[in-house]
Amino acid sequence: MGLPSLSIRYTIFLSLSLTAPSVSSSLFSSLKSPSPSIPKATPSDLLSLLDPTAPQSSVNPLVARELKSCFKFLVPFTPNNEFSIRRSLKDKKFTSKSRRLENELIWWPPKPVLELARLSVDSGGDPDAIYRALDPAMFTVPDIEGSKKDRCHLTRTPYGRRFINEELNSYLKYLFELIAVRGPGIGLNVSLNRYDLFHGHLFLAMDTGRLGILFHAKEYPGYDKKSFPYNMGYCQIGSNVTYDDTMNLRNILWLAPLPSNSTDTWLAPGVLVVLDARPDGIIYRDLIPEYVNLVRTIYEDELGDVVVDVNYLNVGKTADDYQIFIC
Repeated sequence: MGLPSLSIRYTIFLSLSLTAPSVSSSLFSSLKSPSPSIPKATPSDLLSLLDPTAPQSSVNPLVARELKSCFKFLVPFTPNNEFSIRRSLKDKKFTSKSRRLENELIWWPPKPVLELARLSVDSGGDPDAIYRALDPAMFTVPDIEGSKKDRCHLTRTPYGRRFINEELNSYLKYLFELIAVRGPGIGLNVSLNRYDLFHGHLFLAMDTGRLGILFHAKEYPGYDKKSFPYNMGYCQIGSNVTYDDTMNLRNILWLAPLPSNSTDTWLAPGVLVVLDARPDGIIYRDLIPEYVNLVRTIYEDELGDVVVDVNYLNVGKTADDYQIFIC
């Protein structure tokens, strides 16, 4: 994004650099430093604990315990390689919104998602495996909920693409919607709008090439003199997103099922988990950079090679019409 529509990634750093020393020092009065008794956690540790095939001995037991206490699963974590029936988003049974069937779509997604997950690993984590699956057609990103009036640019580019296979696009929509539906169960109330949850960052995980998306909710908290006295540019105008403890839950991680890189078997099911960055937890302490600890941002490029941003935007004028734009 350009300066007029600063993202949460840069705004706090810029705001603090322009703030009086007394304010800045108060925000950082307690510097984050690892406890002498607990080694520093790494993004690799986090990914290993969500991969049942990874050697658990590679993660310090104290770090593992602390990290696991920060996992809030939106779909139960079931580390086994037992296949359920591979469902399709077109399956009419899903109109009943069965919780078990919703879970299965995370554990064992539709075939096109599984194929992309295998390509990601078989390619050795090559981003070109994803790019080749994208339709070359470009779609102009239209006015989103009055964003043009506010001179706000929500996406990295003024155009987006979609996957050639339509079921892949439908699955991305499903992930956004499931997060919104399941979030309140763990204390995360999100709205699918341009101030809150509208984007995720698709990456290929370090070491394994596992396909994943790091979603960021609460992207533009509303300006408030007491709770959030920071100007985030044009995209913040009109926001009713309240800055409160739910910011701790703004990082949501989806990992695709993990295929074997030597056989046609699957080693682990998919994962959908909220990463709790509460101030007394290890994620806040070790995985959140100090200059954005106020907004609890985990950066996608710490988890692997970032390929594209996935945006779920409401292009409707009189009625909701959500569409995917891959930038």
